[in-house]
Amino acid sequence: MSFLRNYLNKIKPNFEEGGKLHAFRSVFDGFETFLYVPNDTAKAGSVNIHDAIDSKRIMSMVVIALMPAMLFGMYNIGYQNYLAAGTLATAGFFEIFCYGFLAVLPKILVSYIVGLGIEFAWAQWKGEEIQEGYLVSGIIIPLIIPIGCPLWMLALACAFSVIFCKEIFGGTGMNIFNPAIAARMFLFFAYPSKMTGDTVWVAQSSIFGLGNDLPDGFTAATPLGQLAQNINPDASIMDMVLGFIPGSIGETSLIAIAIGAIILLWTGIASWRTMLSVFVGGTILAVIFEQSGQGMTWWHHFLMGGFAFGAVFMATDPVTSCRTTTGQYIYGFLIGAMAIIIRVMNAGYPEGMMLAIFFGNMFAPTIDHFVVERNISKRLKRGGIK
Repeated sequence: MSFLRNYLNKIKPNFEEGGKLHAFRSVFDGFETFLYVPNDTAKAGSVNIHDAIDSKRIMSMVVIALMPAMLFGMYNIGYQNYLAAGTLATAGFFEIFCYGFLAVLPKILVSYIVGLGIEFAWAQWKGEEIQEGYLVSGIIIPLIIPIGCPLWMLALACAFSVIFCKEIFGGTGMNIFNPAIAARMFLFFAYPSKMTGDTVWVAQSSIFGLGNDLPDGFTAATPLGQLAQNINPDASIMDMVLGFIPGSIGETSLIAIAIGAIILLWTGIASWRTMLSVFVGGTILAVIFEQSGQGMTWWHHFLMGGFAFGAVFMATDPVTSCRTTTGQYIYGFLIGAMAIIIRVMNAGYPEGMMLAIFFGNMFAPTIDHFVVERNISKRLKRGGIK
């Protein structure tokens, strides 16, 4: 790696002020700081807290935590195609995984090309550094959509997310709403037929000789969709835990999501308070509805749909969630409870996690504000100050 470091040092003057490639300084800076931790120091006269890890390294760790869900999602896409065609018994692991890999890879590439392309162009236009927030959003967006979503729709959603939910607010660290949630909401409300129903969850065409061309009109409902229609799911509890069910690419395997949660909690990147509170809020509301004769068995909610994925990877987003300790408990509980309320009370929309996180993002600043004001008031009373 010393060769690469020396080479970057050699060409760096060309991208600095007065260099012949100064116009592309933000591009070079983004590439350099992605490979190496920047050695810039804070200027005198300001108060700063220094950490051994920068935001790019944090984003990279989140991407690593997403790998189990992504890799299993690729395998499950192939698994569902071969299962639907009745050829699963004759297919090997490598063949199934390669089919899913080839089906998912274009979506990941489109997400990063469009999203990062806009990020690069925006940074060049504003003369600023390239921000690293899309490293995570770029992989989450493909994982929370059905495999049947067309690439051009995904490109539109990524562009909408970056422009209207990030850049106009000031970029990474300034956005109010989670960009991945914004992208999925754009797709859901603009193109509902490609985000819901029974025809979007299983890849229906062969790829480079792998997989199968399924019959026209083939359908495969998700277990959550079946329960919303009062139909007993075809999948077993074990299939739901392992993730061998139709669903969004990265949301099906509870085990893969749990591995990602362990990585995030072990590294201290995600808030355990927020994560735990989402499940607590969801559990309480699910038990209440179950006891009143509405909805499914309470623990079914965590095995199906995007509840677990949203609780681990999106509700814990440090930018759009609460910052205060008490606020994180309230914020997480609100999301978990709201997700169950939407699922149970709206039969036409069985997946409520997307809207729950969106509304949680909306109320996060208000929650933090009242928590801070309450703490100030309590301290003033303890000091005898009116």
